[in-house]
Amino acid sequence: MAWFLHNKKGDFSAISKEYGIDKVLARIIVNRDVKDINSYLRGDFSDIPSPWLLEDMEKAITIIKEKIKDNKKIRILGDYDIDGVTSSYILFKGLKILNANVDYYIPHRMKDGYGIHNHIIDKLIEDDIDTIITCDNGISASKEIERAVENNITVVVTDHHEVPFDVVGDKKKYLLPKAHAIINPKKESCSYPNKNICGAVVALKFISCLFESLKVDDDISELIEFAAIATIGDVMKLQDENRIIVKKGLDLINKGSKNLGLRKLIEVNDLQDKKISSYHIGFILGPCINATGRLDTALTAMKLFTSNNEEEAYNCAMNLKELNDDRKNMTEEGKLQAIDIIENSDIKNQNVIVVYLENCHESIAGIIAGRIREIYNKPCFILTNGENHIKGSGRSIDAFSMYESMVRCKELFIEFGGHPMAAGLSLKKENIELFREKINEIEELEEKDMEEKLMIDVPMPMAYVTRSLIDEFKLLEPYGMGNEKPVFAQKDVEIIGATVLGKNRNVLKLRLRDIYGSYEGIMFIRDEKAIEDLQRGKR
Repeated sequence: MAWFLHNKKGDFSAISKEYGIDKVLARIIVNRDVKDINSYLRGDFSDIPSPWLLEDMEKAITIIKEKIKDNKKIRILGDYDIDGVTSSYILFKGLKILNANVDYYIPHRMKDGYGIHNHIIDKLIEDDIDTIITCDNGISASKEIERAVENNITVVVTDHHEVPFDVVGDKKKYLLPKAHAIINPKKESCSYPNKNICGAVVALKFISCLFESLKVDDDISELIEFAAIATIGDVMKLQDENRIIVKKGLDLINKGSKNLGLRKLIEVNDLQDKKISSYHIGFILGPCINATGRLDTALTAMKLFTSNNEEEAYNCAMNLKELNDDRKNMTEEGKLQAIDIIENSDIKNQNVIVVYLENCHESIAGIIAGRIREIYNKPCFILTNGENHIKGSGRSIDAFSMYESMVRCKELFIEFGGHPMAAGLSLKKENIELFREKINEIEELEEKDMEEKLMIDVPMPMAYVTRSLIDEFKLLEPYGMGNEKPVFAQKDVEIIGATVLGKNRNVLKLRLRDIYGSYEGIMFIRDEKAIEDLQRGKR
């Protein structure tokens, strides 16, 4: 691991004086590329851009207002992950408040696959659905949406994924579906200033505009909670409006969520007496919501959040927790299998890792890809057997855009989509080796791109740390992507003692000394070698 010091320039003394914060905090904020410090520290919803700036918002609102007025049958088409479930709930709850004739359909990961497919359109026609609203999907379903429109179904797309494109010469030709309205900040022609919002936030903006247009002043704070959960769970950058939404959402949850199902999910995970943070959403509650879509059906999560019955909500919450426990065990097994394949083949020498796990449950391929990416610090695709063909998920590093790289070998896929950092795909089994070869031919990674890096915010003596400084760090919360926990370092620290603690021998109690004095420290460790090195005073 290479250590690097953030070396961004700023007048830390002036920032400290103007905002009444320690110079250490001023430096951390500059390191996070914060443009509006006042909004970062004290921002509220008045600092968020108007949702009407999203292209096609007015068009979509006009359409749906008429559909509600005429009692037309509306169906929400969501997705089975945390962003898809929460955005579906936001749309469903908001439209129900407006007495819309609305229901929802969440695809089954294995039976339906991601997004909209022809059999879903067939079901819409059979059920005499007049209008569909997509959420967290739809931008890449051009053929299916065209078929829906040809069958007199009105289509409103709300999404946040990358717009598909073809490369013509050296230019991108974007491919938008022929929907009646498309709300997606990633559209090239959309002037909304923040392109980095999740599907649930897009859904929240749509509902807020609909309420405003209809002059409905019902409290939608519950929907903010779900937008915050999705923003964390879908790993959006916690800056600007995302940070404001997450801060507000966590505050609402900690005051006592208005959603019975969410309260029960917190309860079954023994978090009812804890202050819920972005960590709890990202690593405990969020994975439970995701697990139902991975190993069962995401309809269970929707049932949880729409329930008004204590016993039903508790049972649904327990089901989600148990599914997540199963998912964790399956993930660990799959990770070990992948490592074994990599280490005993030429794959370990390739810059983009492509592993075929024949018996892996397709729903956890992305999680395993993430684990492998962390271990090797290389982009990783995990492929496995789907119902009809090979399915796969990828997780990347900053230097490698998965989506753009996949566009360059799209002829190998049956379908694909995603972001620079994550992607999904399906392909024929005979194309597995071709994909591995092609993706490694087109990658332009250098050794430095794959070096694990630790960014140090401030070189700071331990003697500088006080209780008041620690309390001040709360101003930096919530932490997450784009607003990581601060990291400090100090040179010339001597280890004068080390004791192993814990039944798993994974905690080290250290006695440390520098020129200012002696201190005690705790370190969580991964392996026996780390213990031996530290006990010998190595660093």
